[in-house]
Amino acid sequence: MLLVDQRSAPVAIPITNCQEIQNSSILGLGVYRPSRVVTNDDICRQIDSTDEWIRVRSGIRVRRFAGPDETLIDMAVRAGRDALRSSAVPPDQIGCVIVATSTFPYQTPAAGPQIAHQLGITGSAFDVSAGCAGFCLALALASDVVRGRTASHVLVIGVERLSEFVDFTDKSTAFIFSDGAGAVVVGPSDEPGIGPVEWGSDGSQAHALTQHPSLTTFRDNPMGPPPTVRMDGPAIFRWAVSEMEKVSRSALDRAGVAIDEVDAFIPHQANLRITEAITKRLKLKPATVVARDIVEAGNTSAASVPLAMETLLRTGDSHAGDTALLVGFGAGLTYAAQVVTLPAAPQHS
Repeated sequence: MLLVDQRSAPVAIPITNCQEIQNSSILGLGVYRPSRVVTNDDICRQIDSTDEWIRVRSGIRVRRFAGPDETLIDMAVRAGRDALRSSAVPPDQIGCVIVATSTFPYQTPAAGPQIAHQLGITGSAFDVSAGCAGFCLALALASDVVRGRTASHVLVIGVERLSEFVDFTDKSTAFIFSDGAGAVVVGPSDEPGIGPVEWGSDGSQAHALTQHPSLTTFRDNPMGPPPTVRMDGPAIFRWAVSEMEKVSRSALDRAGVAIDEVDAFIPHQANLRITEAITKRLKLKPATVVARDIVEAGNTSAASVPLAMETLLRTGDSHAGDTALLVGFGAGLTYAAQVVTLPAAPQHS
């Protein structure tokens, strides 16, 4: 391999320590679900709605909110610690921590280094802000880091505390979002365990899912409403159902996996109607397990895919070694999908 020094005349600089690309896989999984369970009846105390109305439109029965003293970092550390335990990889072997979140309430410092510190990790750590696609995007980055031998192992955490950024008087969003964390350890493996990512974005539809008002607007008018999530539900439904079928098929093609070889379909838990519509369009085989964690967990954004994965493994609907199709999509609008081999069920602390 050669690098070209652009500062002067082209000079060939030999790189003598390059190694072949290696395979990557998910070695361990950990999750954290807050203990506070919030029912639809609880949500309906502030909006003109009913439990039936919410279930029909979203599939959600209950969701979980973090406690008043339970921070985003607390939840991430709990999930990360369980992922490390499940993988049997010690903290000193983690060379990188990637945290996918859009609800850490500080612009700086990032959550990643603080989470890494609490876990006893001194490797690189940073945040990825990609909304509900964050976990799948971070997983793709982690896989490439391991495959390129930049780090031997990477801890990926998807974590959100969305209850802090919801307007509970807004009928279109009050019942959707919730809190939680999910983490995986990515490391080298004999066989490919994480397929090539199919990712992209469509900024022309950035208006479909936003934070409003901006932080600067709120700064200039602190007596006004604080920043909360705003969503054009019908626009996201149309986009997700139409485009995520194509993205899913592309991820399968890139991994060389046929639709009939998929044991589990684990999409972002945005809305049960979206999941059912994409599932129908993909024409999955009857035996394929479909994640429907949305019913009991709500929409946890960047945490939803690992949380849904854990539910399938914990209940025995899926097993270690199964082939799963992961799809994340959301604000941006952004998306990412990949085929993975599922790890063993996590060991909870």
